[in-house]
Amino acid sequence: QVQLVESGGGLVQAGGSLRLSCVASETIANSMGWYRQAPGKPREFIADITRHGSTRYADSVKGRFTISRDNPKNTVYLQMNNLKPEDTAEYYCNAHNWQMNYWGEGTQVTVSS
Repeated sequence: QVQLVESGGGLVQAGGSLRLSCVASETIANSMGWYRQAPGKPREFIADITRHGSTRYADSVKGRFTISRDNPKNTVYLQMNNLKPEDTAEYYCNAHNWQMNYWGEGTQVTVSS
């Protein structure tokens, strides 16, 4: 029902920055967030944000990543600074509408050393 489309991934050198965007096809009443999955590893929570702006971050990205959202645009962002090789993963947008949970197709982030 809800489609999520991510963009902004790419190849960047260590210490560089990327900004990921995720646009939802309709309004998201509850939280939106970002997860990532590296080859051979489980999907990992990165950050989420409530409708009104309360945020949570994984310890691994605190101080480097910032999540934000623009509700009129149905969009969530992930600003990633000081990227490290261990940040290399497929990044997935997530959205909650009440008891429904939606996922995007993912966007690849590769950080070279």
